[in-house]
Amino acid sequence: MRHTTIRQLINALLLILAGLMTGCGATVQQIIPTARPSATASFTPTVTRTPDPNATPTPIPTSLFSGSATFGPSPTPLFGPTSTAVALLPTNTRVINPNAPRIEFFRSDAVAVSPGDTVTLFWSARGTSTATIYRIDSNGQRGNLWNVPPDGSLPVPTRRSDRGSVRFLLTVGDGDLITEQLLDIPIACPDSWFFQPPPNECPAGPSIQTGLIEQAFERGRMLFINDRDRIYALFNDGREPGWVSFENQYNPATDPEFDENFERALPPGFVQPLRRLGFVWRGNDTVRNRLGLGLTAETVYDGFIQSVTTGDGQESLYLSSAQGEVLQLLPRGEGWQIISLR
Repeated sequence: MRHTTIRQLINALLLILAGLMTGCGATVQQIIPTARPSATASFTPTVTRTPDPNATPTPIPTSLFSGSATFGPSPTPLFGPTSTAVALLPTNTRVINPNAPRIEFFRSDAVAVSPGDTVTLFWSARGTSTATIYRIDSNGQRGNLWNVPPDGSLPVPTRRSDRGSVRFLLTVGDGDLITEQLLDIPIACPDSWFFQPPPNECPAGPSIQTGLIEQAFERGRMLFINDRDRIYALFNDGREPGWVSFENQYNPATDPEFDENFERALPPGFVQPLRRLGFVWRGNDTVRNRLGLGLTAETVYDGFIQSVTTGDGQESLYLSSAQGEVLQLLPRGEGWQIISLR
């Protein structure tokens, strides 16, 4: 009897569960999994014409494109641009034959020389029967040449005017198969400047003590350098040239010291230049108009001059002024300046 009751209870529960399952049948079928969507559909971005300006761009998977990327610049490597094999190739293509001549060494017997010293050159070359040594001038052009054997030595005297360095070029070979090597030998500066701080260049020679005459004008000054027997007019008007020079042609036996007509026309407080300076000032309208009238009488004093030669053979002149300054006259009349106090 007890077992029957339990069985009946179980059957009743089964009937209730079956009813519940029958009422929910539509819902159960909706959660049955469908076929898996394709991978392409899940990654295809939706394109809109008016995107939100604050929206974060969605990255496009690289698997959607085939071939090399041509849609923008390649990312820069973390350690700089990637070098290519072409960039590592040697740039010297002058010698393309493995049997071309080669220079084993080209040197001198001195690390540095003084102007006027003799320097001995030593060299050795292979694969050639001809060799030539050129002296390179200050403009970088080939000057003196010596036809020499592939191996040997050659004593070459330097010039007393040499400054900076003396340069030689060794050339071996023929035709297109030529090999060259440059030898640069420093030249010790033999002279010191007469003022401090000195320029970086080596002077063309020692300083020269000489007599000078200087006079100040409204728009510049005039100077006479006895050692060069020349008159210089230095202008302050900002025009070119900044200075000019003239050979001294004043003859005290025939030329007057001053002009009385100029003297009577001078406004108060101004002076007429005399003798050498006055001869140029009165005789050259350009000089007189650019300088104006004299402010003080001329000063006669002893000073120094010294120069340096530029690469194109021009001169930059340094000289003492009456006020203890050092004046520099730039090459070709480009200008002048006060560079130092003695």
